[in-house]
Amino acid sequence: MSAPDDPEIDGRTAKLTWEQAVAALLADPQQASLARDCYFDGTAVEAGARYWASEEWQTVRSLLPAVRGKALDIGAGRGIASYALARDGWKVCALEPDGSTLVGAGAIRGLAAATGYPIDVFETFGENLPFESEQFDLIIARQSLHHARDLRALIRELYRVLRPGGRLIALRDHVISSAGDLARFHEVHSLHRLYGGEHAYLLEEYTSAIRGAGFSLQKVIAPLESPINFAPLTRETLAAGVADQFPDFFSARRIARRLLRSRPIMSLALKVLGRVDNRPGRLYSFIADRRGT
Repeated sequence: MSAPDDPEIDGRTAKLTWEQAVAALLADPQQASLARDCYFDGTAVEAGARYWASEEWQTVRSLLPAVRGKALDIGAGRGIASYALARDGWKVCALEPDGSTLVGAGAIRGLAAATGYPIDVFETFGENLPFESEQFDLIIARQSLHHARDLRALIRELYRVLRPGGRLIALRDHVISSAGDLARFHEVHSLHRLYGGEHAYLLEEYTSAIRGAGFSLQKVIAPLESPINFAPLTRETLAAGVADQFPDFFSARRIARRLLRSRPIMSLALKVLGRVDNRPGRLYSFIADRRGT
């Protein structure tokens, strides 16, 4: 699919489909870095392999159940998490309502065919899952909960199909502090300004929906707490970014860079910054278990 020739309508950015918005991003050389950071570049197999090797997935892997079984990748996009799970030995069901071969179910089917990995693809929404109850040992929802048309209904369905003792890992969900933040988030993001369909919820809306469905919420991971949320930045590039906020006189920036090389000092700095971080669309992750019976 080619990118739209004219994304402007009456001086305003046109609201495109997700596939059109990603195609427009890929067609813009100035957005190459963002496209790569979002794993939109290259083939789905290449993107999946790069994600599997990433610091983000290495950190996620430490949160997975010890015994590999059946996993559901909800809102699977072009299948990078499905690839990572399957490569690590999980039998995967990938659920993605967008059928496109660029960023949707078509891309995942191509990935599964090319790799031979055990990935079954379901092209539907998560609020009414086509599975019997208690089917999965693990559910991965990477950047998916914030797309819910009905957040509580979606999470109730995830609880229903997860086996007792199973785990839900919801990764990199956008959080806002007030309803007015959503428009600000769209405006500052190159991709979502085109698409306009990205959602975000208040932090307490996520946690309330997770607990309300019956899950035991094990951990809420803040934006600057883990590579899961701040990837593609690393601790080193994040430290450099923090140091660059210091004024460039009396060697303040150089001293800050040296101090922030210390892991304890960097951890303390991130903890302080996390308490004042109110960026619209900042990323949180959630770890929740369905109690065994």
